[in-house]
Amino acid sequence: MTVRPLPCEVRVNSTATALRFDRSRFRDVLGRFCTGVTIISAVHEGEPVGFACQSFASLSLEPPLVSVAVAETSATGHRIERAGAFCATVLRADQAELCRGFGRSGADKFAGVAWSPAEVTGSPRIGGGLAWVDCRIESVVPAGDHRIVVGRVVDLSVPEEGEDAGPLLFYRGSFLGPAPVGALAPARSVAPVRRREV
Repeated sequence: MTVRPLPCEVRVNSTATALRFDRSRFRDVLGRFCTGVTIISAVHEGEPVGFACQSFASLSLEPPLVSVAVAETSATGHRIERAGAFCATVLRADQAELCRGFGRSGADKFAGVAWSPAEVTGSPRIGGGLAWVDCRIESVVPAGDHRIVVGRVVDLSVPEEGEDAGPLLFYRGSFLGPAPVGALAPARSVAPVRRREV
C-alpha cells in the first residue's frame, strides 16, 4: 500500500484554521479527554531523569511502538532523547503525589523515590507502578511546540497478581481514581453533532 499526502485543499493545518480558537479553549476542550498518567524516565550521564506525562500512547503492534509527546522547552525531554532509551511507568491511583513531584521542574525528582533499572535498557522503573514499558528511541518527530518521541518496546512488565490498585487518571486539570461504570451518572441524551464541510 502506498501512502500519499492529502491534497492541499483538504488539509486543515493552515494558520487561518489555527487562529479560530484560543489556547484556553483548546485546553478546555481537550482536557475533557481523560487519560492515564505515566512517568517517562531514563539515565543520562549516570543520573536518573524523568518527567510526568499524560501524552503516552500505544502506536503500533508490529513493530511494537509507543509515542510520547514532549514539550520543546523540556530540558528533561532533551536529556532523555540523548540517552537513547526510556522506561514508561504507568502510575497507580494512589501515586498522585509522586506524579506531582515529577511534574515540577528544577527539583531532584528522584529524591526518596524507589526505583530499579529496567532489565534491557537500564532506564529507571519507578516502584509501585501499574505497568512498565521499556523502550529504545526509534525516532523523534517535530510537532508544533512539542516533539513526538517514538519508542520501540524492548520489554514489558506488570506487578505480581493482586497488586492492581487501578490507574491514576487525569481529567480537566485534576487527578482521579477509577470508578466502577455503575457508579457513574447515566449518560444524558444529546442532540447529534452536525458535521461541518471541510
